[in-house]
Amino acid sequence: MVAHTNPSLESQALGQLYKSKASRLDATSKIGMEALRSMYEEEQSCTSEAPGVSYEDVVAGGRPALWATPPGPNVHGVIMYFHGGGFSVGSPNSHRKVAGHLSKASNSYALILDYRLAPEHPYPAALDDTTAAYRWLLERGFKPSQIATAGDSAGGNLATSTVLRLRQEGVPLPAAIISFSPWYNLKNDFGTMTSNDARDMLVHRHQLDDMAATYVGKHSLVDPLTNPLYADLTGLPPIYIAVGSDETLEDDGVIFADKARKAGVTVEFERADGQQHVYVFMAGRAPEASLTIQRVGSWVAEQLR
Repeated sequence: MVAHTNPSLESQALGQLYKSKASRLDATSKIGMEALRSMYEEEQSCTSEAPGVSYEDVVAGGRPALWATPPGPNVHGVIMYFHGGGFSVGSPNSHRKVAGHLSKASNSYALILDYRLAPEHPYPAALDDTTAAYRWLLERGFKPSQIATAGDSAGGNLATSTVLRLRQEGVPLPAAIISFSPWYNLKNDFGTMTSNDARDMLVHRHQLDDMAATYVGKHSLVDPLTNPLYADLTGLPPIYIAVGSDETLEDDGVIFADKARKAGVTVEFERADGQQHVYVFMAGRAPEASLTIQRVGSWVAEQLR
């Protein structure tokens, strides 16, 4: 599916926000990790609040998390949301609003996990945390058929690699995967990494190469659990992938979707013309982001019934 052929002013504003952020990073190239993480937290300011969604602090599988509850009756299922940020920045707070919009659109709970970050905690720490949180949901009485994994960028990788890890361990798999602007290929060598470089206002190869090395540590960039493009995708649950046409990671979603289909996986793919990396950050403000959230919400609600 190709959508949103004429980017709105609100969507264009996200590009300008990214451009400003990139300029600040270039001007402070030796910025420390704590300062970088603080800067990343500002990203949530472009997302509106999801009306009626409430949040509470929980501990899921030994890690802090936020539990989002949508308004209204007959809430069904839960979406595990893993934030983006190159495996090294981001938090439940930075992605609370996006997850809240998805919670409301699907009428499902959302668990927004504070997984451990690199470089302090390289692979497989984050994956250990996400799989432990999944088991926590099972212990709370949720059935696998009532659970979906979701995430953006590096979180999209985790949403997928978590399912691969669960399969490896013989744990019943969740019902669906949602992946916004996924960063799957940690080798960062697909075509749009170059062809979209001038249009992407935020994500560029030199940054990704550094983050990939920090995340994998002594492990391989092509380990199937760090780079799902090298995994056997047979038997994965249905997956919804949404990418922007102007992002360097566009091919990560395109190529993964094609490989998944060839493995027999049901894939819903959305390519949003003229949109930036994780354009759903503008949920509640930009019509394109809100439309994608509504589409994904309706889709995952059907998977969780």
